[in-house]
Amino acid sequence: MIFKLNRILLVLALCNSIGCIAQEKTRPNVIIIMTDDQGYGDLGITGNEQIKTPVIDEFGRKSIRFNNFYVSPVCAPTRSSLMTGRYSLRTGIRDTYNGGAIMASNEITIAEMLNQADYKTGIFGKWHLGDNYPSRPNDQGFDESLIHLAGGMGQVGDITTYFKGDRSYFDPVLWRNGEKESFEGYCSDIFTDNAVAFIEKNQGAPFFCYLSFNAPHTPLQVPDRYYQLYADIDPSVDFDKNNSSSRKMSEKDKEDARKVYAMVTNIDDNIGKVLGTLDELGIAKNTVVIFMTDNGPQQLRYVGGMRGRKGSVFRGGTRVPFFLRYPALFEGNKDIETTAAHIDILPTIAELCNVAIPRPKKIDGKSLLPIIKGENIDWADRSLFFYWTRRYPELYNNMALQKADYKLVGHADYNSSIEDFELFNIKKDPQEQRNIVLENRGIANDLKKELDNIYQELIFSENLLNQPIISIGSAYENPVILNRNDADGQRGIWDQEEIFGKWKVGIAEGNYNIKFKFIKPVDGAGRMFLETNAIINQMQNNLRTDIIEMKNIHLPEMKCDLVPFYLVDNKRIFPFWVEVEKIE
Repeated sequence: MIFKLNRILLVLALCNSIGCIAQEKTRPNVIIIMTDDQGYGDLGITGNEQIKTPVIDEFGRKSIRFNNFYVSPVCAPTRSSLMTGRYSLRTGIRDTYNGGAIMASNEITIAEMLNQADYKTGIFGKWHLGDNYPSRPNDQGFDESLIHLAGGMGQVGDITTYFKGDRSYFDPVLWRNGEKESFEGYCSDIFTDNAVAFIEKNQGAPFFCYLSFNAPHTPLQVPDRYYQLYADIDPSVDFDKNNSSSRKMSEKDKEDARKVYAMVTNIDDNIGKVLGTLDELGIAKNTVVIFMTDNGPQQLRYVGGMRGRKGSVFRGGTRVPFFLRYPALFEGNKDIETTAAHIDILPTIAELCNVAIPRPKKIDGKSLLPIIKGENIDWADRSLFFYWTRRYPELYNNMALQKADYKLVGHADYNSSIEDFELFNIKKDPQEQRNIVLENRGIANDLKKELDNIYQELIFSENLLNQPIISIGSAYENPVILNRNDADGQRGIWDQEEIFGKWKVGIAEGNYNIKFKFIKPVDGAGRMFLETNAIINQMQNNLRTDIIEMKNIHLPEMKCDLVPFYLVDNKRIFPFWVEVEKIE
């Protein structure tokens, strides 16, 4: 496989195209702090009167606050856009699992961009853009990585925490630079402590630290001392005061909110550690610090009165807090109402750090620096595209285009007329309650034409048509463990047993030992099958076991779907994970 060589050549070409670095000047350190499933309303500074977030609130008050900042409705698409400055479909990211959360290795990340200027780069927490070579963070420009696998700890794709159940956030086995490592403590504390150690180690040189908490994503687990801060509150009080719908919080919703608030308060304490470290080291002034979240809340709770939650293209699913502080260049405590988005972060960092943005890649975002500086920039003609459906985009289903004050929303069929869409003036109607499409057909049709154009452009993106593959038999990762998060096959593949699944792989010629792990033991008197293109290997199994091994299988060089299944009693059982090890 030549993924790594291609990546090196790509970065060298990028460097040569700009004559490497232009001017010599002091470059800022960069820290991006992102939380997972923390909605716009999960902060005191955004109007939640019950949650305790004094550190983030104070940080926000001293920062540039973008009050109309948007992301994708779900995790992996937001993270790919953050890392590349591009709409997620261009990068190969189309889902949070179903094999659609693997970013193409030819994408250039913020970490790779900053590598041009000799930045030290580290990620701590959630990656969710591919768990195998060549899509891991240490393949995508990060010098140091400490992550969990898949989309969340305790999920089926995170093979080292899944079986811990309701303790998956405590004492986890994580992945440091691609290798398993055991830790003691609570996950958010672990990620923060390692991020702080990275900052301390690299304080003398410019660094990029991406602290991407997996909290407050499910499963909702938190140390009891934080939960006790909220054990007696009624989270529906804030929700009811700002609720734009008739829906009420159930008792489960209330309990979930208590746990989420507790997890966020723990994050608040941890962010205090990071900011305190910058002060102690005397580097706060020359450090860009960004705080944001990746989408709206998964559970029903206060979200500032906005419509929708995680997964929705309404503002409750896509509008998030975004605070940026850089004391060396501009004063804080400033509100900016200009619409901005996750795709703007890479070009903004490029300008702040005086490095060239990746070319010839099309960058969808714009630098926010002119807006921050108060320059007379007119972004009224700017459009933002939103979508979310499982597996692949479905034309006009949960799809939206926002431009200036107007937003066209589709929850419609592919051949629907314009009357089946919703149109909102989000300046006058920020809660998206009044559909004005019938009296504004001209505006709606113009937005629909633009929506059609960008959908057609994105759906034919190279990295979407040619989905990223996992490299097997490479010197950069051996053995390879294929997990459920990156498995494709039947729609909604997750932890089911009787389901068709596969992984898209590129195999180097060689002999392999292959191990198949099942969620629970399979019955004996069955046969294990491994299909790779036209090559089918099968063997009898007579034991009740949760692990079956095939040894010394010769496979030629090929790109294929790797399809494993256990056939017993006319049932096809899909493995929980597959380990493939090249032995020569």
